[in-house]
Amino acid sequence: MSMSDKDDKVRLDKWLWAARFYKTRSLAKEAIEGGKVHCRGERCKPGKEPKVGDEYVIRAGFDERTVVVRALSMVRRGAPEAQLLYEETADSIARREEAAALRKAGALGVQTDGRPNKKQRRQILGLRG
Repeated sequence: MSMSDKDDKVRLDKWLWAARFYKTRSLAKEAIEGGKVHCRGERCKPGKEPKVGDEYVIRAGFDERTVVVRALSMVRRGAPEAQLLYEETADSIARREEAAALRKAGALGVQTDGRPNKKQRRQILGLRG
């Protein structure tokens, strides 16, 4: 489903932006340079040319997605069209849903009701020594 012949050579940061993983191309570039996008277990460069069939691991926020490139595009379109550019693996979907359920249940961190009151602060200081 390549949009046109000149879309065969598209930069990775531009493809991630067109596929709506990041809101701006500069955010996509920063994520790539920050090591949040991997191909075959290695970090990528923003100028890398994705090919149809390549598998990328993309981290954004709490989520980590494993996607396979299905089509190339340099143009950012609506979300339904952008979803046709890639396919997320079933394993990735299951891991994301499981992580979201754990976050929702509060199992990953301590949930508080805000700042500790005076009594709670004294107890914390007592535990520290």
